[in-house]
Amino acid sequence: MNQQIVTNAKIVTPSGLVEGSVIVEEGKIADIKKDSYYPGEYDAHGHWLIPGVIDIHTDYIEKELHPRPSAGFPIELAFHMMDLRALASGLTTVLGAVRISNDPWKKGGELRARSGLALADEYERMARISSVRHFMHIRWDTNFEPASVIVDQLADYSTLGNIVYNENIPGQRQFRSLEEIAVKQAASKGLTVEEAMRQLKERIEANSAINNRVEVRDKFSGKVCIGSHDDTTVDHVDEAKEAGATLAEMPTTMEAARRAKDLGMYVCMGAPNYYRGGSHCGNLSCIDALSEDLVDSLCSDYHFPSMLGSVVKMIDQGMDPSRAVNLITLGPAKVLGWEERLGSIEVGKVADLTLFEPMKTYGRVEEVWVDGVSKISMKSPDPALV
Repeated sequence: MNQQIVTNAKIVTPSGLVEGSVIVEEGKIADIKKDSYYPGEYDAHGHWLIPGVIDIHTDYIEKELHPRPSAGFPIELAFHMMDLRALASGLTTVLGAVRISNDPWKKGGELRARSGLALADEYERMARISSVRHFMHIRWDTNFEPASVIVDQLADYSTLGNIVYNENIPGQRQFRSLEEIAVKQAASKGLTVEEAMRQLKERIEANSAINNRVEVRDKFSGKVCIGSHDDTTVDHVDEAKEAGATLAEMPTTMEAARRAKDLGMYVCMGAPNYYRGGSHCGNLSCIDALSEDLVDSLCSDYHFPSMLGSVVKMIDQGMDPSRAVNLITLGPAKVLGWEERLGSIEVGKVADLTLFEPMKTYGRVEEVWVDGVSKISMKSPDPALV
C-alpha cells in the first residue's frame, strides 16, 4: 500500500482547525489524526496544511506568451513556466483563460476564434504532461456569429473547466463612458475623437444585434459551469441567469453582486482586489463584498500569489481560518461542481494538499501534493537546526 503521513501540521478543515496528522493512501485522504505525531514521517513543523488551491480564472498564460506586446514565446515554454509558477503559489487546479471572439474591431479580428481554439488544442496537449491540474476558462464573446460550430468544437475538449460570458458592447459593464473610450481609441489609432466615436457607435449597433448566449446555454447548461463576467446592473445578472449562468464572476457593483446572491448564483471576486485593498479599475471592492457575505470564491485573475497572500492577510485581520481557506479551495470546487472530489481535507477526497508558512505579506509554500504525490518541495530548515 502506498501510504504517506504529513504530521505535526496545523490542518485547516472546512469547519475548523486540527493540529495533528493527515494520512494519505493511494492518492486519497485516508484519515485525519488529531494531536498525533509520527516520527520519521513528513514533519510540517506546525505550519499550515490546506487543500490544494483551486483557481477558476486566471489570465496568467498571457504573461508568459507575451511578456511584452511585441515579444512572443513558444507555448511549451509558456505553459511550463505557468505550471511551475502555479505550484510555487500553492495552486493544484488552474483554469486558464482561452478567449473565443470574432470581434472585427479587436486586434486579430475574425481570427480570434480560431486562435482561441488553437490555444485550446495546446491546453489539451500540455495538460497531460503538467504537474498541476490544468483546465480551460473559456472567455466567451457573446456578440459574434456564427457560434454553433465553435460551441460544438468546445464540447469535445476534456480540459473544458468553465465558460464565461464576456460581453463586448462599448459603454456597458466595466468601462461605461463612451467619451473616455473614444478619447483613448483616437489616441491609439491616430483618429479624431469624432471618428473614434463614430466607429464606437457602429460597433455598438453591430454587437447589440447579436446575442449567442442561448447557444452556449443549450449546449453546456448542467454540464459545465457557466458564468458571466463584469456584470454591472441587475439586468445584466438577470440576463446571465436566464442564459444558464450559475456564477457571477467579478461583478463590478454591489447591486449586481447582491442580485446574483438573491438568484442563488455563486459570486467570485479577484484575490488581487482583496489583497491590494480594492479594484485596480475602480470597481466593486472585494472587502466590501465580503463584509456583506456576498463572496463564495476568490480567483487569481492575473496574479497567482494573491490567493495565498489574501488568506494570510484575512487570518491576520481576524477572519476564521476555515472561512478564509474555503474561499480559495472548497468555494471554487463548489462553483465548478467538483466538491465531491476536491477542495477540502476530508476522508475519501483526493489528496491535493498545500503546506505553507504564513509570512508577513505572503504565504511561503513549502510542499505541494497532487494526487498524494509531491510536485514541488521548498521545505524550510528544521527549526532545531536554525
